Amino acid sequence: MLSFVPVKQVAIPPTGWIKAIRNALGMSMQQLGNKLSITKQSIQEIEKREKDGSITLKSLKHVAKAMDMQLVYGLVPNDGTLDALIDRKAKDLARKIVMRTSNTMKLENQQNSNQRIVKAIQERANAIKNEMPKILWD
Repeated sequence: MLSFVPVKQVAIPPTGWIKAIRNALGMSMQQLGNKLSITKQSIQEIEKREKDGSITLKSLKHVAKAMDMQLVYGLVPNDGTLDALIDRKAKDLARKIVMRTSNTMKLENQQNSNQRIVKAIQERANAIKNEMPKILWD
């Protein structure tokens, strides 16, 4: 997944990829329509749907093929890697669990030190990563 991280920096053209690439190639709507056996108006509608975000992957793939290109599709974790995503989610869950216990202990005048809390969070996060419970994604 690391090879896809730089792709997150690529800005989507305001007109959408189809129109931007079609214009960069000097291809008219009529020419693209001919390749897809559809009208110029249908190309206009496809470009509008892409710009609006309502185009299907199937349509994008079909248009890409007609333009002698390949549709590349993927999901890239905001954290960069799946491991980093899991680490963050496990730490968040561990923090909630440990702090809930810590608050209860504080009410009972049995408060832990900040150092002990940090250590408990790390230990709990490691246990959560090993177990990978479904609640990690709630």
